[in-house]
Amino acid sequence: MTQQKIPTLAAALGLGFAAMLCATPALAAKDVVVAVGSNFTTLDPYDANDTLSQAVAKSFYQGLFGLDKDMKLKNVLAESYKVSDDGLTWTIALRKGVKFQDGTDFNAQAVKVNLDRASNPDNRLKRYNLYKNISKTEVVDDHTVNIVLKQPFSAFINILAHPATAMISPKALKDFKKEIGFHPVGTGPYELVTWNQTDFVKVKKFAGYWQQGLPKLDTITWRPVVDNNTRAAMLQTGEANFAYPIPYEQAPRLEKNDKLALVASPSIMQRYISMNVTQKPFDNPKVREAINYAINRQALVKVAFSGYATPATGVLPPAIAWSQRYQPWPYDPAKARELLKEAGYPNGFTTTLWSSHNHSTAQKVLQFTQQQLAQVGIKVQITAMDAGQRAAEVEGKGQKESGVRMFYTGWTASTGEADWALSPLFASQNWPPTLFNTAFYSNKQVDADLANALKTTNDADKAKLYKDAQDTIWKEAPWAPLVVEKLVSAHSKNLTGFYVMPDTGFSFEDADLK
Repeated sequence: MTQQKIPTLAAALGLGFAAMLCATPALAAKDVVVAVGSNFTTLDPYDANDTLSQAVAKSFYQGLFGLDKDMKLKNVLAESYKVSDDGLTWTIALRKGVKFQDGTDFNAQAVKVNLDRASNPDNRLKRYNLYKNISKTEVVDDHTVNIVLKQPFSAFINILAHPATAMISPKALKDFKKEIGFHPVGTGPYELVTWNQTDFVKVKKFAGYWQQGLPKLDTITWRPVVDNNTRAAMLQTGEANFAYPIPYEQAPRLEKNDKLALVASPSIMQRYISMNVTQKPFDNPKVREAINYAINRQALVKVAFSGYATPATGVLPPAIAWSQRYQPWPYDPAKARELLKEAGYPNGFTTTLWSSHNHSTAQKVLQFTQQQLAQVGIKVQITAMDAGQRAAEVEGKGQKESGVRMFYTGWTASTGEADWALSPLFASQNWPPTLFNTAFYSNKQVDADLANALKTTNDADKAKLYKDAQDTIWKEAPWAPLVVEKLVSAHSKNLTGFYVMPDTGFSFEDADLK
């Protein structure tokens, strides 16, 4: 006889309860889509030149220190630090109990592996210049590390807080080597799901994250959307929960949408046009002055930025420590034509103007500048570049092979202080492909001022050195400083804790979808 097993009452009730559970709707996933203005170049922060790639990398990565939304220093994977009397040895106490997303421990050895990699010129990482002053990194014990510098560097704590200074799993670095930019493994709140290089980066909650109760979102999809209008439309249709940058001309319309919040936040993003001073006609100071007189910055603020910017008053944004303010260049096309005549160009000349971005706002700046310069006889051919073109044609070529003449771009000093706002853009040793001195500007006194400012901890001395450097740069005009942007973003009102930082990066550790 075949025995049949009759379900017990408890089992039958369990089956019924399971069926009820299946019929109950699951809690809605907290999935967020973020529409951003351009593609990502790499997910290795040490090898990324653009703020956006580093901002997305904050999904997976954290540093020893960081900056809050007011650009103030905060502890992250470090608990404290102290500096030796000679300014050379920085002792860092590390947070305990933190694990990388591959299960390995975060400890002093991991810090050493990362800083050894970053400070080794043979690795040819794009952010090497941030770390070239490191002589060695020593493991004191599991949770203490000494970083020894080659010379005193008073802004070094800001270097450790820069978004590039991420802690990558040593195991992942060993496994993936030069491909680590495609396989991020950090201690951050999210881990990589997919990177479709032409379309999106998707990350999911890291279950082993060390901060209790975080992250609150299940997934974030970072989606590059170059067209400003499409980005704004995605917000209105609900395809995106957060978008930056918002097209300025569409801000009033989005502000009227009761499901959206429009945010105009302060920035340290300065927009400017550099001029290659090693090439004719920009080797002539009168030509550079003429270009500065030829651009109506007040009109530019209205035409390209819809009022969400202010004319530049220096080579640094006012919010950067040690910045100097000057009388802005007046709009005077007659003076511009007079200077061009004195420089030997009574009929003007023809040149090129490249842009580091190709989104709609950049296009408007290019077209406006083209029209303004045409009025004084300067005929300009304009080219808006994507990230790949920029890396190849601008960042990857030295002075002799560079085709850069006039270059429209922007800079945010993500360290929040004057050295990283000035040295990469004006120091002689920072011509491309080393860093971003696309004017190929060189002045020995400016170099000395910038170097000496890092050697002193006396605030009065530092202020004088940075003022002297900025005075010289403003007078020699290797740039046409244009505007300091306001950062306009928008988000669905049910998304909280997600915002744009003054350096145009993002903060989203506490983000939640209600």
